[in-house]
Amino acid sequence: MTTATDPSPVPAGRCFGDGDPLYAHYHDTEWGLPVHGEAELLERIALEGFQSGLSWLTILRKREAFREVFGGFEPERVAALGPDDVERLLGDARIVRNRAKIEATIANGRAVLALHEAGRTLDELFWSFAPPPRAARVATWTDVPALTDESKAMAKALKKEGFRFFGPTTAYAAMQACGLVDDHLATCPVVLGAATS
Repeated sequence: MTTATDPSPVPAGRCFGDGDPLYAHYHDTEWGLPVHGEAELLERIALEGFQSGLSWLTILRKREAFREVFGGFEPERVAALGPDDVERLLGDARIVRNRAKIEATIANGRAVLALHEAGRTLDELFWSFAPPPRAARVATWTDVPALTDESKAMAKALKKEGFRFFGPTTAYAAMQACGLVDDHLATCPVVLGAATS
């Protein structure tokens, strides 16, 4: 993640992010691009959960601290956290201090390890819910759904595997962020194939 002073390579007119360099950089170089890897996807699932009820910009500003306290979201390191760690994290003002969300992140790390023990990966499970690409980008935010049949199915499947704090709406937000769907607006200057992370 870059700092809030980094320049953005895309002109104004983004579907979101104009006015804040950190938010603009996230929009231009990350949101909607395919995300793969166990730690990478566990991070996105965790951050989407922490974002519930808050602005995404708040989460972006705390992202490096989240990465630090959750061991880079490596599943083994997250899964190893115990009750004393939960109490320590509840006292860390650099992150969102919510017991249910912290405990859900630890449970989700353990769920990833359980998938591995069964010979599966979070990556393959997550991406199995990618819908066919749209023929064209949507025109306005009112055309963007809050959830879809695929996000409902993803949330149900992950819940069955032990994941917590990940309902259909959060699942759809993760699908947007991780490139399973392209919800950049038709007027947005970002071309996903040309973006870099």
